[in-house]
Amino acid sequence: MTSLVLQALLTGEVAPLGPRAAPSGIAKTRVGHALSLGQTGLDGDAQGDLKVHGGVEKALHHYPREHYALWSAEIGPRPVLDHPGAFGENLSTVGLTEADVAIGDIFALGSAVIEVSQGRQPCWKLNTRFAQPDMARRVQSSGRTGWYYRVIETGEVAPDSRLTRLHRAAPDWTLQRIWRVFYVDALNRAELEQLAALPQLAESWKRHALRRLQTGAVEDWTNRLSGSSMK
Repeated sequence: MTSLVLQALLTGEVAPLGPRAAPSGIAKTRVGHALSLGQTGLDGDAQGDLKVHGGVEKALHHYPREHYALWSAEIGPRPVLDHPGAFGENLSTVGLTEADVAIGDIFALGSAVIEVSQGRQPCWKLNTRFAQPDMARRVQSSGRTGWYYRVIETGEVAPDSRLTRLHRAAPDWTLQRIWRVFYVDALNRAELEQLAALPQLAESWKRHALRRLQTGAVEDWTNRLSGSSMK
């Protein structure tokens, strides 16, 4: 059974981000006390664009702390990498990565129970956060995306809460495998059909899989990765 203690619990308020002053909650900071975890996230945490962030399928964002050293080696030292929260995560740990975690994995966290719902689709706000114009694309291409949880049972979470895996519904469908289907072998019909049928996968990701099966084409990622349509 996988069980580890959080490295950090983080929240953030909505604030202007970068030259565009886009409203964003990506800047997360450590909290030093227990927080209530509801169906849409931690008390005191916020998102700037609820059309694409937050909600019941993205109540918590988890990012592995061990990825930070890899990013420092790849893009060079950045102040934002000195502390957890660089990627807008709520949970920072050492000991779990996309290779170890699968869709439908259920964890106890403090007195709450949470379930892995989807990987992260990085957006252009990471470019601004890191002062690296292709950071979102790098995150997507690397597979070091982090992941999201839905909340099965609400409760309280403390900065030193233990994260303990309770159940695995689809252990073969690791986040690493799903990343490969979405971004590497993106028109593999057999994999897409299985992916679309996964009950625990977030509905928006099922729709992506179904659309590819119907159209035989991969969606355009340019807007999401570069924000090119924004003024």
